[in-house]
Amino acid sequence: MNPPEQPAALWRKSTYSGGNEGECVEIGDLNDDIGIRDSKNPANGHLTLTRQSFAALLTQLRAQA
Repeated sequence: MNPPEQPAALWRKSTYSGGNEGECVEIGDLNDDIGIRDSKNPANGHLTLTRQSFAALLTQLRAQA
């Protein structure tokens, strides 16, 4: 029996990514996890974080801003 296929992730560009400035990050909902990838090179893979780790990352980034 084959495991059920996962639906394709829905990726969206970060609102903090510049238009044509070369720093474009996309965030993807991977069901239980969050994916982070370079929007200019999505075939290069992505970083996967748990939702809890992603929330902690955002907290740290906001504290440094």
